[in-house]
Amino acid sequence: MQTLHEKLFQSSRFLIGTELVSVRGSMADRNAVKARTFANQLVECPLVDWISITDNAGGNPQLAPTALGKPILYAGKEVVIHLTCKDLNRNGLESEAWLLNSEGFHNILAMTGDYPVAGNDGLAKPVFDIDSVGLISMLDQMNRGFDPKDAQGNRKKLQHDKTQFCFGAVTTNYKLLEGEVMPQYFKLQKKVECGAQFIINQIGFDSRKTSELRVYMDAHGMKQTPLIGNVYLLNARVAEIFAEGRIPGVVLPAPLLEICQQHGKSPDGGKSFFYEFAAKQMAIYRGLGYRGAYLGGVHNFAAVEKILELEKTFSADDWKQFAREINFSRPKEFFFYAQHPVSGLADGTVRSVNPPTASKHTGFSYRLSKFSHDVVFARDSALGKLGAKICRSAADPMQGPKPMRVMEHVSKAVMFGCKDCGDCSLPEIAYLCPESQCAKNQRNGPCGGTREGRCEVDGYGDCIWLRAYERLKGDGTEIHLLDHAPVVQNQGLRGTSAWGNFWLGRDHAGKPKAESAAVKKIGSVSKDSNPKEETT
Repeated sequence: MQTLHEKLFQSSRFLIGTELVSVRGSMADRNAVKARTFANQLVECPLVDWISITDNAGGNPQLAPTALGKPILYAGKEVVIHLTCKDLNRNGLESEAWLLNSEGFHNILAMTGDYPVAGNDGLAKPVFDIDSVGLISMLDQMNRGFDPKDAQGNRKKLQHDKTQFCFGAVTTNYKLLEGEVMPQYFKLQKKVECGAQFIINQIGFDSRKTSELRVYMDAHGMKQTPLIGNVYLLNARVAEIFAEGRIPGVVLPAPLLEICQQHGKSPDGGKSFFYEFAAKQMAIYRGLGYRGAYLGGVHNFAAVEKILELEKTFSADDWKQFAREINFSRPKEFFFYAQHPVSGLADGTVRSVNPPTASKHTGFSYRLSKFSHDVVFARDSALGKLGAKICRSAADPMQGPKPMRVMEHVSKAVMFGCKDCGDCSLPEIAYLCPESQCAKNQRNGPCGGTREGRCEVDGYGDCIWLRAYERLKGDGTEIHLLDHAPVVQNQGLRGTSAWGNFWLGRDHAGKPKAESAAVKKIGSVSKDSNPKEETT
């Protein structure tokens, strides 16, 4: 029997994956029994290539995915385990990865994860020790038999067996603003460079953006990376939840909501319409050259069967008409590529470049920080060498001279809301602090949860990666936004001098970056210049 990796890379058949949402409770509970029955039916279906099992989806506590996954795995069906960073630190994630490998689970979908919304006796504390890029990098190293590092970043001598993970990642371009879309594209490239072997896109209902993602990947060194299309079986109630923005990263425009509500009033509650809508989405992905479809929102096998049967009835070119129908863009939505006048899809032509403009996020603090960094924190500069010498000879080299430490702490707290992490990412995020200004401490690009530029978590305002992109665009350097990635923060430096750690090469910026197998294969990935925004 073929593995998922073999199916992705050694076959040409359009693949089908199905999502199994975990439940809260033990395997004997009613909901778990229902999920197991559904899973057993999927196992018996030869058209389903793999079953994905969620990890505390939506930030809710649920049964660990391996519990539902074991019977499926032992029955001979490929299982993809969702592994997220919201509930476990890097040690917990590594431990979980070793467990998965030992139990025979070799397929992982690596994600940052949703911010917790529930927990026993109140809201759970999120972890986010590393993000999806850091997790992907770790899994890639495990596949190559990595040696762990100590607190100082030195390799230990212990050698581990190599794992055999086929791991993928999620991306989204269903965003409204340029400062949301382009960082998502840059982060996608970093995920592939760090070793992601397949990509699944987020739920979306805009065929132009769907086609744009495929064209962008083809043009930026990711043509050989399998791309799986996300198909979600809607109903009227779920459409309302999506439209209200209650699911981070998922957008359902008002015109589509109106259609869903109208069909929801039909005698069958809109089932026939929603089945056909999902089948049409699947046909669009097939027509656009996606490697397969990922079917979510289904909770019984009859729905899966119906969607697959409907998709078989379509002719080879029907998808082109479906793409015109399922093309729910929003006013003033940003697109990287021009729109084809006939198909309505991305035509592969990069649109005209917006000239660099001043952003509302560019002010005195940014200009001062940039100037200071260029002058004081260039390691080869006279002041950089002096700073290193002063810190090295201090009574406590981890803190540096006391007056300097006080100046660092006060100035950074006032200007950036600094949390004194000791492993500073300010220069890499246009002098915005990911600890104080990002709910998930994202240091390698944005998560997928923004909505019209705003953080998914109340109280955090505009996403720091949108703000960073706009700051760099004012300088004409926005394409270099993620040149630094991947960053894995060293928690052992917390409470020490970030200035001294930078000058003396103790922080992440002073460590050599491990080169993944993907980087060696595809080489340097270029970024085209950025287009302007237009009304659609």
